[in-house]
Amino acid sequence: MDHKETSTDTFHIGQAIKAELMKQGRSITWLAQQIGYTRENLYKIMRRKWIYTDVLFKICDALDYDFFKACSDWRNSPSYPKSVNKNANP
Repeated sequence: MDHKETSTDTFHIGQAIKAELMKQGRSITWLAQQIGYTRENLYKIMRRKWIYTDVLFKICDALDYDFFKACSDWRNSPSYPKSVNKNANP
C-alpha cells in the first residue's frame, strides 16, 4: 500500500484498508464475512483514522497484507509530520 493513496499528514487506516481491498478486487461484504463483522461495522471502521489492533490483525490475515508494516513504513518516511514531538512521553 503506497501511502500516496491516503492523506499526506496522517496515516488513515480506514483508507488504507479500502485501497487494499480495491487493489485485490474484493468487496466490503467479503471482508466483513472473513472477519465476522457486519458490513455496516466494517464501513464504520473504514471511516476512522484509528483501529483496534485485534481487528487489524484479523483484517491483515484476511487480506494477507501487513498494515502494521505499512503504517511503520509511513512513519519512517519523509511524509511523516516533522512537528510530532517524539519526546512527549519521557
